[in-house]
Order: sequence, then structure tokens, then C-alpha cells
Amino acid sequence: MTVSELSPAVSREREASLLASVPTGLLINGEWREASDGGTFNVHDPATGEVLATLASATSEDALAALDAADAAQASWARTAPRVRAEILRRAFDLVTERAEDFALLMTLEMGKPLAEARGEVTYGAEFLRWFAEETVRDYGRYLTTPEGKNKILVQHKPVGPCLLITPWNFPLAMATRKVAPAVAAGCTMVLKPAKLTPLTAQYFAQTMLDAGLPAGVLNVVASSSASGISGPLLADSRLRKVSFTGSTPVGKRLMADAAQNVLRTSMELGGNAPFIVFEDADLDAAVEGAMAAKMRNMGEACTAANRFLVHASVAQEFTRKFASAMAALTTGRGTDPDTKVGPLIDGGARDDVHALVSAAVNAGAVALTGGAPLDGPGYFYQPTVLADVPNDAAILGQEIFGPVAPVTTFATEEDAIKLANASEYGLASYLYSRDFNRLLRVAEQIEFGMVGFNAGVISNAAAPFGGVKQSGLGREGGSEGIAEYTTTQYIGISDPYTA
Repeated sequence: MTVSELSPAVSREREASLLASVPTGLLINGEWREASDGGTFNVHDPATGEVLATLASATSEDALAALDAADAAQASWARTAPRVRAEILRRAFDLVTERAEDFALLMTLEMGKPLAEARGEVTYGAEFLRWFAEETVRDYGRYLTTPEGKNKILVQHKPVGPCLLITPWNFPLAMATRKVAPAVAAGCTMVLKPAKLTPLTAQYFAQTMLDAGLPAGVLNVVASSSASGISGPLLADSRLRKVSFTGSTPVGKRLMADAAQNVLRTSMELGGNAPFIVFEDADLDAAVEGAMAAKMRNMGEACTAANRFLVHASVAQEFTRKFASAMAALTTGRGTDPDTKVGPLIDGGARDDVHALVSAAVNAGAVALTGGAPLDGPGYFYQPTVLADVPNDAAILGQEIFGPVAPVTTFATEEDAIKLANASEYGLASYLYSRDFNRLLRVAEQIEFGMVGFNAGVISNAAAPFGGVKQSGLGREGGSEGIAEYTTTQYIGISDPYTA
């Protein structure tokens, strides 16, 4: 298995032209500007280690200037007609769709995923814009009579106010649209802090929102090399009313602690440790296909990625053999090569962490049926790996791998599978494979996960509520629940109009 060379399908000239079109400043009150201290940081290509672009690095002063703009725009934006906000989102959907190839290539360059996957993310990410364009005009309140019949109750939903949105590096477009779209729909202004490893897509998306007609100050973007330099002063400022974060559980806990000082609304989409459970009556070919989708989307760098493969002992050997064969057939390379199925990991540290987990598992008795090592040469590539006979106490079963590695362990009974699945502090996504629908329902009711896939390896959808339980976070993104995260409920008591 070798790393493929750059394909002429995407020329260096095309890459350079696209990168030159991406804004490199901070977006504050509708204008792109330099950092207050002139500071910058570099964005690298994880497939080569080369510098792609140099961006302005926001300071704490810049963060507060962004909040100034968001606060100043909040009142007028909240009064903007829902149909107007909806049409801005719909125009943004159209523009993102028109610019799909640009967005896809940007994500491939800065994050590493193959172009085919990046195009899929554009479709997925754009759908949040369309979905919340439709939800904007359906944020219903209610009017009713009190139970004793003497008064009336009026309930309305109001925008929560200025929001801090912190997005991760692994889905540079979809994580931005999944937060920005419901905030726009609800009438909230925003300060967006994209991940420093992959900010280019967010920069391009922010300009697209301006092109769609979003007023100045509604969306402000402060990319920075210092995450705490942005979040710290903003969370301490009483004008901020909400923080939405996608990332690791330890960072989420720190943000929640800081947010508590001003009793901020919080949405936290944190770590995962998804079990992929294959029962003895499963369609094994379908299970292998689902396993490939659940494990290898984004090179395994997804919070929803299958992290533990729990397979009934009677079918474990056949499933693992077929799974390893499918993984071994994948081509690893730079995402711009049309033959590439597996791109690089995001950086050297991520690759080292993955290999440390694999090495520890092998030392504890696991067997690498395919892969099991980094690839030589430039970039941060790791071989697609399947580990069999993984001990139940191996660290790789308890930690989020975030890489193209699939550890397989076995179980004997349905009760054992449930116990193993729940033996984690995380509870985000899970996957069940069985032909027995009653079993699927029984297990779904007993496992502690916010999302469950029945014979399906990909379940994320803009129309569905995305989120977890336990230390995987709180709140939901997407679905009809998504807009509620950006609103507050106000009750108005009205005296009986018949006695007035």
C-alpha cells in the first residue's frame, strides 16, 4: 500500500487560484480586516505538510470587536421578518450548491478527505441551509385558555441573542452550516470561531453568506491560533447569551464551566465511542458495507465513526475476514487524486495517537489482519486497519480512535452486547445489524446513545436531531429541535378578554 501522487485531474494552478480567492482576514461588521496586532497563522495541507495559506490571527480585542458588531446588529436582526431570513438562507443554499466544486476542493486541501467525500459534505452541509430556510417560518408559538377558563396564555419564541459558535476541523463546512443556519433562522447574531487547522472553508462560507444578502454584523468570523484568546473574553462578557461547541469532551467541559459564570445557553456536541453491533442473524455483506461507511467516512475522523465492533462470536470470523478484505482494498493518497479512497489524518500528532492505540492493542494480544502502521513519506497517512481478538479491556475500545482503525471484539448474548455497548462514558452514535426488528427495538431502548442506526452505517441528516447523552454532550442540532436551541420561550399572561 503506497501513497499515490498528485493527479493531474486537479492542477496546482487550479488549487492556487481557489486559495487566492479565499478571504484571509477577520470578518467583523461585514468587513474583512487584519488582526489588531497584525498577527497571522499558517494553514497546512495534511497530505504534504505544505503551507496552503496565511490567515489573520484574531486577538482577544478582535473577539470583543466581533461581539460589539453582533450585539449592535441583534435588535434589528431579531425584528427582521422570518420570510426575509428564510430567503437569505435559501439564497445561501443556492450559492453553496453553485460553488460546490470550490467548497469540496478547499476541504480536501485543508482537511485531507478525498474529493468524492468532500462533495458529499457539500451536499450535506448545504442541506442545513435549505432545511432551516424552511423551518424559519415554522417556529410556532401557541395561544390557549388556562385550565380554569379565566385567562389566556400566549407563548412566543424569541432569539436567545448573540452566540459564540465554535466549530471543529473535521467537517469544515457542515459544522459551520449546522450552527449558522439555525441561528440565522431564529434571529440570532453570531461570532464564529473556526478550527485553526481548517479555517479556509469557513472563511469562504462566510463570504458566501454575505453574497446571499446577510446583513453586516449578523455573522462575524474570528479565526485564530489561540482558541482560549477568543472564547475566554467572549464567555466572560454578559452580552453573549449562548455558546455552541463541537469538539472534545475535555474542552467542552471547560467551556461549560466558563459559560456557567453568565448562565449561558449551551449546546455541546462532544466525543463519541460508537459501538457497531453485529448479531448472529445479520446480513453479513450488508453489515460489512455498513461497517465501511460507519468507520471510514472522513478516514474515521468523525465523532459518529464506529469505534468498537461488537460481533456475535458465531459470525465474528466471517465478518472480520470480509471486513479486513474490504479495508485492504482501499487506496490511500492525496484527496485530489480521483483514485484515492483514504486521505491523510489531520496532523502528525493525530497519526501518532492512532498508532499508539494500535500498538498497545497488538501488545495486549490483538491481531492486525490488515494495516497496523503509518505510511512512509510526506503527509500524515495511516494504513486502514482491522484488529481482531481485541481484549475487552484494551484502551482502543475505551478511547475515541479518530482514525482508520477498526477493533473487533465478540459477544455471546444480546444482554452481553448491551452491556458492552453501554460500558462507555460516551453516548453519541451507535449502529445495530440484525434481521429481527423486535430485537433492534429492544436493544435501542436499552443502549445509552442519542442516535441509533438500524442496519444503516450513515444516519446523519439535516432533518434529524443530532446529539448525544452522557459525556457526549447536550442539546440537538438539526431537525425541528435545532432551531429551538437558539430561542428562548416567553410566556405572556392575558386577562380574560370576555370580562374586560
